[in-house]
Parts: sequence; C-alpha cells; structure tokens
Amino acid sequence: MATLLLGVALLAAQLQLVPSRPGSAPWADPGAQEPVWKAATLLDQAPPDGAVAPNGSARQLPHTIIIGVRKGGTRALLEMLSLHPDVAAAENEVHFFDWEEHYRQGLGWYLSQMPLSAPHQLTVEKTPAYFTSPKVPARVHGMNPALRLLLILRDPSERVLSDYTQVLYNHVQKRKPYPSIEEVLVRGGRLNVDYKALNRSLYHVHLRNWLRFFPLHRIHIVDGDRLIRDPFPEIQKVERFLRLSPQINASNFYFNKTKGFYCLRDGGRDRCLHESKGRAHPQVDPKLLHKLHEYFHEPNKKFFELVGRTFDWH
Repeated sequence: MATLLLGVALLAAQLQLVPSRPGSAPWADPGAQEPVWKAATLLDQAPPDGAVAPNGSARQLPHTIIIGVRKGGTRALLEMLSLHPDVAAAENEVHFFDWEEHYRQGLGWYLSQMPLSAPHQLTVEKTPAYFTSPKVPARVHGMNPALRLLLILRDPSERVLSDYTQVLYNHVQKRKPYPSIEEVLVRGGRLNVDYKALNRSLYHVHLRNWLRFFPLHRIHIVDGDRLIRDPFPEIQKVERFLRLSPQINASNFYFNKTKGFYCLRDGGRDRCLHESKGRAHPQVDPKLLHKLHEYFHEPNKKFFELVGRTFDWH
C-alpha cells in the first residue's frame, strides 16, 4: 500500500507545471483555473519511461500548443522557438486530440510523446490540424483550460496554393498523377468551394470554435507572412506571450540567398528548414488568383473584426 501511494505521489509531482523559478510559473496567469488533469487516469496508462530521470528531467504535458494552421509556417515557428533554452519541443506532430486512435489511448500516451525536459523548461507541441478540427478545442480545454495557444496564419490565398503544392509534390514523389491547380480550384467556371484547402483558409470559422473554449488573450496569432520576411520581431512577440525571458536574438537568423528564406544560427551551428519547405508554387492564371482574392475578401474582414487587428492580405 505504501509503495502504491509513493507511485501516485511521484506521478503527480511529475505532471505539475514546474516553474522556472520559485513562485508561479512565468507562463501561467495568477489565479487562473488549475489544469484538470486526473492523476488516477494517468497512473493507469503512464508509460514506463515516465519517471523523473536522475538529472531531474521528465516528460511534461505541454504548456503551450501550436494549433495551426496547416501550411501557415508551423514548422518554422517551432524551430525558431526551439532556439530558446527554456523550450523543449516535441519533434513530430502528435495528432493526439484529432486522431481517435491516439485520443483513445489517453493522456498517459500523450505524455509519452513529449520530450524530456528540465523542471524550468516549457514543453511545446505542434499539430497544425488541430485548428480546423471541430472536436479539438473542447478536448484541449478539458486537459488544461489555462493553456496558452499559438496560431500562425498566412494570406489565405497563398496558404491554399501552398496546400495544393504539398499534395502535388507528395503525388509526384510517389509517381502518381494529380490534377492541375485549375482543375482542383474551378468547377463549372466557379471556385470549387468543396475543396478542403479553401475551407482551411476560412480562419474566422475555425477561430470562433476555439473562442467557445478559450478567450482571445490565450491565443497568440503569429503573422506567418511577416515571420518569413523578418522573423526576429515576430519571435519576440511569442517570447513575451509565453512569458519567456528574451533569449532569442537577431543574430540567430540569417538570410540564405540560395534558399531564398531565413535560416537559423544556434551556438555557431547553422541550420535551415527541410527542403520541402518554401517550395515554389505552380504558375496560376491571374484571373484565378483574382477569384481567390475575391472569395476571401469578406471572410478576411470577419476575421479581422473577430481578432481586433488587420493583416496585410490581398
């Protein structure tokens, strides 16, 4: 009986959001509702590697999640945020809250997907599909209503083209045919509103679903277009939102003329995003581009009104 009680106590200690200094964690609001994790549920499903390591590191449920949007720059954001010494990031997209086969395995499984982190570090995971999945906001809120969320968005039209380009390249790599952008986007002379990529760019629709569970001040919107053009100011805003000490500097970024976008410099080591990032979009008829811009004009206005700010989108 004593052994069982000790195990419960160790697990509960492991799952606490450990502050980086005495007092409340810098990323938590004083007086905010406590996370509603259930230690008993986690105890039943906790992985064998869940124990605290001799150096004090352990797996922690995320303190913040990059919820989207697909082809909005989530990987770039995660890599840049990982420059901060107080951030521990999950390597892969976990898809816990949107894939039933993962969600059924419980928070113990989710915890096992997180990286080992020191007590003072903030754990981050990113799964871009969360933003557009209707069932995810309630599930995330059920895990921790005090969570801070990061959402990175781009010009909706450009995001659609990036979405198409990714699927096209996936088919090309598998030597499978795929229709042209015109065939996908247009049906009967009109935009194909059933095309999933168009729906993913209706940002106001998806954000309203999140705002049913999280107040706007808990969702920081990163301007993905600005992050590409000038990453440092956007990352500074993210540091402030997450209440991290300002550790990332302008010297951590350099423009790679060959690749045509910014790469990262960390402790003398240079690294760029995978070659699959920043692919050139297919040539699109100007008339079709105009149709795209027209289609998103009203949805964009609704989104600007919802968040109380504007973006430099067509």
